[in-house]
Amino acid sequence: MAIKRTRTSNNRQKTNSRKTSSSYLSLLKRWTLRIVIGFFAITIFWVIALRFVNPPITYLMIKRGFEWKAAGKGFKIEKKWLDYDDMSNNLKRAAIAGEDAHFMTHNGFDTKAIMEAFEKNKSGKPLRGGSTISQQTAKNVFLWPQRSWVRKGLETYFTFLIELFWSKKRILEVYLNVIEMGQGVYGAEAAAQYYFDKSARSLTKKEAALIIAILPNPRKWDARRPSRYVNSRANSIVRYMNHYTIPE
Repeated sequence: MAIKRTRTSNNRQKTNSRKTSSSYLSLLKRWTLRIVIGFFAITIFWVIALRFVNPPITYLMIKRGFEWKAAGKGFKIEKKWLDYDDMSNNLKRAAIAGEDAHFMTHNGFDTKAIMEAFEKNKSGKPLRGGSTISQQTAKNVFLWPQRSWVRKGLETYFTFLIELFWSKKRILEVYLNVIEMGQGVYGAEAAAQYYFDKSARSLTKKEAALIIAILPNPRKWDARRPSRYVNSRANSIVRYMNHYTIPE
């Protein structure tokens, strides 16, 4: 009888152990599901909200501000929102001509540009990005600047969301208001004031092209004193500007 009781006791312990494991697994699944649903709910709400509300600041602005302060130059963030309809059309066309030729037709990703960038990078040439205006907007508004597979995955996710919930007009408006355009300078209006002492409402073709031409390296290049390369790039942008339509 003692042996039977021992076996029965062992069986009960195994059964209880299995029930406990099953309970923990069920709890883990429930919390995982809640976290996933919460993530999608929060991010979708965030994207929809920024369709109507202008983003007040970005992670990059704060990061650069502290870098500027650490260098002993004070905390610097120069920005001023300018509505899309108030911006010079020259700037809108320059942005598309210089940064994303297929902006009006792609769904957020320019496959051809990505493959060309991949081949150039693989061949050992200087690193080149294949990001569209939509991808750059998603990265600047919702994410952090460091490169990683996690950030790239989130960039793809947020690019899909803004293409789904925003118009091309809104994407270009946000892009031209938050992108880094100089040392502590963000957005077209602040850049136009900084480089040319005028509003982005009245930028000429060449002025708009010069601002866009420095975007690959805005902390090093200067639209007021362009290098030969920057000036050449700006001239190329001016030459093709009228070939592109802009969101209305």
